[in-house]
Amino acid sequence: MLRATLASSVVVAMVWIGSAVVAQTPGTAGPLVLNPIAATSGTGISNAALINRDEIRVLRVDVAPNGVRNIHTHDDMQYHLFIPTADGMQFEMESAKPVQMAAWQAQFVKGGTRHGFKNTGASTVTIVEIFVKKQPSAQ
Repeated sequence: MLRATLASSVVVAMVWIGSAVVAQTPGTAGPLVLNPIAATSGTGISNAALINRDEIRVLRVDVAPNGVRNIHTHDDMQYHLFIPTADGMQFEMESAKPVQMAAWQAQFVKGGTRHGFKNTGASTVTIVEIFVKKQPSAQ
């Protein structure tokens, strides 16, 4: 319960901070463009960076019905949060059983943890992913 509360608090803080940064940064012209991921990484997945800074990256990820993101890791991240905005996502992490996630149910993932996901529903699901990047060690 504490982990879920902490993760939710981090999400709210990051989205609030991100919205303040975006509000203060001139936007690019035109609509948000979602780019398909490489076929070797999965199928039916498109994403767009909402924020990409040295310390944090926030992605919008759209997963088509039956879309799959193959098992992968983020070795350059301290951790990330995986938050589907609708029902239908199945999340798999390392040797644990896959978990069917509810809308807005946050999943905490440590950097370097092998994970993947798929849309088991009949509609496209949008996911918000918040990545906290590893910082270079002070010399």
